[in-house]
Amino acid sequence: MAEMGSKGVTAGKIASNVQKKLTRAQEKVLQKLGKADETKDEQFEQCVQNFNKQLTEGTRLQKDLRTYLASVKAMHEASKKLNECLQEVYEPDWPGRDEASKIAENNDLLWMDYHQKLVDQALLTMDTYLGQFPDIKSRIAKRGRKLVDYDSARHHYESLQTAKKKDEAKIAKPVSLLEKAAPQWCQGKLQAHLVAQTNLLRNQAEEELIKAQKVFEEMNVDLQEELPSLWNSRVGFYVNTFQSIAGLEENFHKEMSKLNQNLNDVLVSLEKQHGSNTFTVKAQPSDSAPAKGNKSPSPPPDGSPAATPEIRVNHEPEPAGAATPGAALPKSPSQSSLPAVVVETFSATVNGTVESGSGAGRLDLPPGFMFKVQAQHDYTATDTDELQLKAGDVVLVIPFQNPEEQDEGWLMGVKESDWNQHKELEKCRGVFPENFTERVQ
Repeated sequence: MAEMGSKGVTAGKIASNVQKKLTRAQEKVLQKLGKADETKDEQFEQCVQNFNKQLTEGTRLQKDLRTYLASVKAMHEASKKLNECLQEVYEPDWPGRDEASKIAENNDLLWMDYHQKLVDQALLTMDTYLGQFPDIKSRIAKRGRKLVDYDSARHHYESLQTAKKKDEAKIAKPVSLLEKAAPQWCQGKLQAHLVAQTNLLRNQAEEELIKAQKVFEEMNVDLQEELPSLWNSRVGFYVNTFQSIAGLEENFHKEMSKLNQNLNDVLVSLEKQHGSNTFTVKAQPSDSAPAKGNKSPSPPPDGSPAATPEIRVNHEPEPAGAATPGAALPKSPSQSSLPAVVVETFSATVNGTVESGSGAGRLDLPPGFMFKVQAQHDYTATDTDELQLKAGDVVLVIPFQNPEEQDEGWLMGVKESDWNQHKELEKCRGVFPENFTERVQ
């Protein structure tokens, strides 16, 4: 019997819930069609919008924080493997082996401590902060349903009030047929029955309205207080969260910096003991391209020193009777072991033409020609503004159109073969590393 009673209660609740859903659905349809008014609260709707925005931002922050923690863990693993590699290659008889091992151990502990503190002081706080949103979201949805119930009860009560007025008007008028068919005392009873039935329905509707209104207002008042408070709390939460992250990261890097300095000291000590075995890494010219706007010439393949830097001097007036500098012909490269010197005031007559440092008067050379160089090594151009050189190529060096564009160690020029063939600077000129060439004129 008890079981049947329990089942009966359950069935009754199911029927009641189904009826509520039907009533709410009918009410929403009427409201959408404009046949029933809907209770509006713009202030509360704004609070709900803020709540949804706050939930979205918090969820994103939680996701990004978890990604950050995953990155910290990955860096920890990478750092640990790197230190393990160092310990493997660090031979037993090298100085500082124990210190290097201790540093690696402390490095591992520091990463673990950093990750754990981020979890405790940031992630768990984040989880607690977001943990309050599901319950409030559920209560907001429930408030919406109770508001529909309140509107439905209100409309039902109002319709009964309207019907009561119509019935009272009908009862006030004499019903001729009823009066003729029934005795006088019976007519009074019929009227009383109609009035009592109408009042009963109206009283029930009023009770349902009062109950629905009470339930709705209780939930509404609580949410009206909680939502603005929750919205305002976001500022303090964000400040505390990011301050914790920033502080933990700052301390972590300070301690890590000390460990790195200690490791550096150990390696410096090792270098001093085995300094004669130091390995020097030399970059190859074809390995990488110089960066645009800040080119750095690569060393020649054989490691030969860079070309002799250009030297410019101004001659002082010679004493009377001394030989005039312009009267002497310059020696060819094969006749002189001295490096080439560009003299700004130098001018000599060669083969009937006047040759100067600026190339004035040389119709067979490009405008502004300064001197010639010969490629000592192959150079592979890595950009469209560079010259491709083969060992033995002769290059006519010319000035940069904009001196500010010249990078240290780079010259502008045109290969002599290209100039003799095309006589067009725009198509033939380009930059090249000076240390791949040797000056010949």
